[in-house]
Amino acid sequence: LALGEDPSALKEEGNKLFKRGDLEGALSCYTSALELSACQDQSAVLYRNRSACYLKLQDYSKAEADATRALETDPGDIKARFRRAQALHMLGKLDQSFLDAQKCAQLEPKNKAFQELLGQLSAQIQQKLSSTDSRVQQMFDLLSNSSAQASDRQKAAQNLVVLSREDAGAEQIFRNDGVKLLQKLLESQQEDFVLPALRTLVGLCTGHQPRTMAIVNDLGMDRLCGVMGSATSAVSLSACHLLQVMFEALTEGMKKDVRGKDEALLPEPSSELRSMLRHLIDMLPASSVSGPGRDSAINLLVKQVPRKSHKNPDNSLSLWVIDQGLKKILEVAGTVPEVTGGPSLTDNTPMSCSVLLSKLYDDLKSDRERENFNKLCEEYIHSGLESKLRAIQTVSALLQGPSDVGNRTLEMSGMMEAVISLCASENVTHQQVAIETLIHAAGKAKRASFITANGVALLKDLYKKSENDQIRVRALVGLCKLGSAGGTDFSMKQFAEGSTLKLAKQCRKWLCNDSLLPNSRRWAVEGLAYLTFDADVKEDLVGDTNALQAMFHLAKSEDKTVLFAIGSTLVNCTNSYDVEKPDPQMVELAKYAKQHVPEEHPKDAQPFVEKRLLKLLEAGVVSALVCMVKQESPALTETCKECIARVFLALVDRQEARGTVVAQGGGKALLPLVSESTDVGKIKAAQALAKITITSNPEIAFPGERVYEVVRPLVSLLALECSLLQNFEALMALTNLAGISERIRLKIIKEKAVSKVEGYMFEENDLVRAAATECMCNLVLSPEVQKLYLATDSDRLKLLVLYSGEDDERLRKAAAGTLAVLTGDMPELCTRIPSTTSHWMEILQALLLSESQDLQHRGVVITLNLIQAEKSLAEKLMESEALEILSVLAKGGEASYAPVTRAAQRCLDLALDLSNLHLIADFISKLSLG
Repeated sequence: LALGEDPSALKEEGNKLFKRGDLEGALSCYTSALELSACQDQSAVLYRNRSACYLKLQDYSKAEADATRALETDPGDIKARFRRAQALHMLGKLDQSFLDAQKCAQLEPKNKAFQELLGQLSAQIQQKLSSTDSRVQQMFDLLSNSSAQASDRQKAAQNLVVLSREDAGAEQIFRNDGVKLLQKLLESQQEDFVLPALRTLVGLCTGHQPRTMAIVNDLGMDRLCGVMGSATSAVSLSACHLLQVMFEALTEGMKKDVRGKDEALLPEPSSELRSMLRHLIDMLPASSVSGPGRDSAINLLVKQVPRKSHKNPDNSLSLWVIDQGLKKILEVAGTVPEVTGGPSLTDNTPMSCSVLLSKLYDDLKSDRERENFNKLCEEYIHSGLESKLRAIQTVSALLQGPSDVGNRTLEMSGMMEAVISLCASENVTHQQVAIETLIHAAGKAKRASFITANGVALLKDLYKKSENDQIRVRALVGLCKLGSAGGTDFSMKQFAEGSTLKLAKQCRKWLCNDSLLPNSRRWAVEGLAYLTFDADVKEDLVGDTNALQAMFHLAKSEDKTVLFAIGSTLVNCTNSYDVEKPDPQMVELAKYAKQHVPEEHPKDAQPFVEKRLLKLLEAGVVSALVCMVKQESPALTETCKECIARVFLALVDRQEARGTVVAQGGGKALLPLVSESTDVGKIKAAQALAKITITSNPEIAFPGERVYEVVRPLVSLLALECSLLQNFEALMALTNLAGISERIRLKIIKEKAVSKVEGYMFEENDLVRAAATECMCNLVLSPEVQKLYLATDSDRLKLLVLYSGEDDERLRKAAAGTLAVLTGDMPELCTRIPSTTSHWMEILQALLLSESQDLQHRGVVITLNLIQAEKSLAEKLMESEALEILSVLAKGGEASYAPVTRAAQRCLDLALDLSNLHLIADFISKLSLG
């Protein structure tokens, strides 16, 4: 073999160059050898040697990375460990470097280099600790000195935040009674000191259960909740983040048997958790708590109380919160600040309450638990019936949350009638609450028919005659919702021709009216969410650039309650909802039986949808969706996330749009949607990722470590519940990823994708079978997958040989490519090929004779690998027609493919060395004369 094809020779050449001081040359040799090496042990040595080059070249990050790769294969490689210790030392990661150096010194106590590095590290770590201690003390002194300049004290507070993010700094702050100082800063009520104090506490608590428990006990939940209840939004959010970090530290601690760095078992934190939750519940109705503080408390309850997965049988926390706090949640949900004078609310509070109620109800496991929840709600509403307004507002919140509970409370005696009568009240607030309840109630067919019969005339009257735009816009939404009861069925029109378009036009007008409050403009989007079931409305909205810009501006605003309405509107405009196309025969039968058959609007045809998608992209829909995903609010529900995932999938369905979506942050925004959405939403988001990965360079679309996050969602699409299209796209995307690097291939293997890919290699669908084989072609570049083909009790090798002889050219290319890789990297497999099938020679000759140059090349490479592997195989090949075919290919020609010609010539050269020299020479001579 030439030097460029032999990794061992390249390694030896690299060693010589390294000794001569030619570091760049050695680096190049080791890198080339790594690309060719198929042996894991050999690769580990090459990584270790390349790490030495990087150390000399002072590229310490790469030196650390290569040494780590070497240690992943052989943890006992003392040279690699020492090189990593040196690299970490130069990178300033003293603690990690010390651990590696200590292990080296333990293995070779007399090694002077190890002992010297260990001594240096010990001194530097001690100096750093002393330095950190003095810096912490310096900051403490400045903050305690009330006569110091305010700017100096503020800098000191910010410096504490930075110190708290390092282990040494956090420990010094905690041990030097820093919590007491931070308590004083919190009590100062000065934002410039309160915010750094909260951020410093975040550093102390992050991932550290013992410190967190001590801090909770020292500061007390009353004080922390008091800070979170602040009217200053930034302070409230920072306190909320601190409590979130505390919850995570305590709950993570509960999952571990040993807690604390000193391996001492600590008290069970469940009592602290319950205490923290009780304080949050008590915050909800408290009049002293600000609106943002109340929202933060609700948000924490939403995140911390319900089970993360229903596979966990323990829902005791939800039951406890329902028992202790359901009535307090309903009290907030039923508050109408303009009338009842209850706790202060933000525009987001009612929706947040509905989400919390829904999460609690969904976390219940039995009919008995659900019946208790219903009973508690009914008792609360019945006890407050003297204030019809509060009762109706509570029902409205339930209708937006656990709708089954809301509908049941709506059926309580006289409740629906009270809603209708309140719509006619002269009090604007009463009308507002009643109309909103009516809108939420119209979701069920049973309720919609009742309201259509009793409420349409009333809503029309309010819309036409009211002088208050807040009433008119809500009445309009009620009419929109009732008018859209037929969904996308063109034949089911609720109102007269043109009425829907008029309603939509008024919604767009209000949406673009900057003089209206955002709360009222949000209701205009609600109306469009219902009306855009009609394709004429979709066309008008997408054609109205001002209306789209106004809607996207709302998506980025502080009013989170509008998110679902925007998501629903966009799903309708992009036709990204699921539509089951009926069987044509069943349609004919239905017509014959005079049954209703749904009809598609002509403007819902694909050409219209594609034009709408293009207009939305031009209007900036991607940046709006990205902002929606980033929102930290209970209003961003899993259903809302599903809507966003559906729209993204519709956008990337057009290959031309994928670059735009990625460039504007769509790829990054999709990653959280694959884990934090409904089951359907997760699949839609994963499919969108697959489409992007197929046609884009994954390393550009998902830079850095983000590319590894894409693997799991793609593997999740290799499931029976997914469609064949989703399976196919996932396989194509994984093929693209598997061709990037060994690290990504190992990630794919870790996600247990190999067996799934093998399963799809047997799929009846030609495209899916070929895609699975192409994926395997890239996966076999990994030694871990190659080992599977060594097993003699499987038909993996046989399948590849047989597929190389199939009619489907794409499948043949993939299978033959996989064989070429395997026979090149694993010569021991070559001798097993003749035993896979009696037709193996015919299949190989067919590849060599193929009109496709790609197939020819694969065939010649396989032949070359067989000749190199075993003399008897070379003789068999030379005694067959393969000799004549190779001789023709080696001669080349005008239409020949250079790599095929070179490989064929190489085959003949090797065969001359290994087989019957005179016979082959005579044959080639005659062929030349002829």
